[in-house]
Amino acid sequence: MIKQGLHNIHLMNIFLLLVVVASWGFVHSLLASLVFKDFICKTLGDGFMRVYRLGYNIFSVISFLPILWLMWLLPDQTIYIVPAPWKYLMLVGQGIGALLLLYGVLQTGPLSFMGLRQLVVPDLKPGTLVTGGLYRFVRHPLYSAGLLFLWLTATMTLNQLVVYVSATIYIFIGAYFEERKLLREYGEEYAKYQASTPMIIPGLLLKRHK
Repeated sequence: MIKQGLHNIHLMNIFLLLVVVASWGFVHSLLASLVFKDFICKTLGDGFMRVYRLGYNIFSVISFLPILWLMWLLPDQTIYIVPAPWKYLMLVGQGIGALLLLYGVLQTGPLSFMGLRQLVVPDLKPGTLVTGGLYRFVRHPLYSAGLLFLWLTATMTLNQLVVYVSATIYIFIGAYFEERKLLREYGEEYAKYQASTPMIIPGLLLKRHK
């Protein structure tokens, strides 16, 4: 009976975390979509779009905090603990992931990424397509670095696993829709880049069927 009760609790926790992460992902994707941005632009005017990116980033971070809180608050259980010396190698890998993430932001333009440049530069249009540096190996290096950091966690709990798997699925779905937006913005230039550079996993280039 006790084991059955614990099993039911874990199932409810998994379901709750999945719903919360899915809800966050839906709202996050909706706010990032061109359709919603066009609606906001027509409703509130072009001037509001100067603060949209910054507001979007702030909202995304704040709205993700309840997920982290639930992950810590809900009853949990350890799935695995990687022993030394392997856990130290994983920590090094996480450090590399964090550095790659930082470099990717610097390469994209930190002020634009945070939404600060848009405050002083109105009507910011897509710039030159970046294909060098980390973008020479994958089309979405920030996603690659983030996944590397997540999955090199040496101690994994059930709640963490649920959030990490959900986040991974969301990243791949988000990358797909982001690619559609980039194709509309850059056209044939992005299509050629897409055909020659892996999406997220270095060395894994999936051929597109026409």
